[in-house]
Amino acid sequence: MNFDLPLDHVRTLLAVVDGGTLDAAAAALHVTPSAVSQRLKALEQRTGRVLVIRSKPVQLTDSGQVVVRFARQLARMEGDVAAELGMSGSGAPNTLPIAVNADSLSTWFVPALARVREDLGICFELHRADESHTTTLLREGRVMAAVTSTPDPVQGCSVRRLGHMRYLACVAPGRKGERSLAQVLDEVPVLIFDSHDDLQDAFARTITRGRGAGGPRHFVPSSEGFVEAIVVGLGWGMVPRVQADSLLRSGALVDIAPDRGVDVPLYWQQWKLDSPALAAVADAVQASAATDLD
Repeated sequence: MNFDLPLDHVRTLLAVVDGGTLDAAAAALHVTPSAVSQRLKALEQRTGRVLVIRSKPVQLTDSGQVVVRFARQLARMEGDVAAELGMSGSGAPNTLPIAVNADSLSTWFVPALARVREDLGICFELHRADESHTTTLLREGRVMAAVTSTPDPVQGCSVRRLGHMRYLACVAPGRKGERSLAQVLDEVPVLIFDSHDDLQDAFARTITRGRGAGGPRHFVPSSEGFVEAIVVGLGWGMVPRVQADSLLRSGALVDIAPDRGVDVPLYWQQWKLDSPALAAVADAVQASAATDLD
């Protein structure tokens, strides 16, 4: 098998993944959908592998993930070379896709990006995902770096420990009333971020000998909205300490278990790629984490 992959075919696969469909890729590349399909078939013939499941949106096979990682690494290196030659204003933007969990995104992570020098010419493309699932985006080649709770490196990635985010079990004073901790967990509605969020049930299991939270469930898929829902009395939930501190001091929230905070470890995983831009972002993220995380 000849492993000389035509670059226009590799870029076409990346456009298909980013656009989700062959039509979207065709529009981005200014070619016809037929041309996109032909390039994909040619690339699959060259590799001897099925790379894409042609659903809507498309899904990558394991082999497709490998080629997409190569395509993103190639694009990153091209961007770095262009920047070093003073040519970063030409061609596509120098984009760096990063996966990050919602609580980090709404608290410490965005200020970390502001530490990166503007003359590096980086455009950030942030993907929000649960910290236990951000490595999936790394593995699929959709992002080049991620904030994750997983210390085990994805193949081809390096890992840095960032610290941990402490969560406090909080409720509005009016909701707690005279209830004990066990009564709050059994009777008061619980707030859940999304279907991947097990933090509230995990906390409750430490109190109730293996049972999760017992009250009705409200799903609130927004970090800021989640905290606001607790403040207005919708239910109880686990709140990052950095968000809870001022609300606890003002009396807007009550910590129902002051001695039982939950610590979620966070790590920075990124592709092993000799990229000044990627290295600069990693350093900025670690510097902010050292200040803002526990």
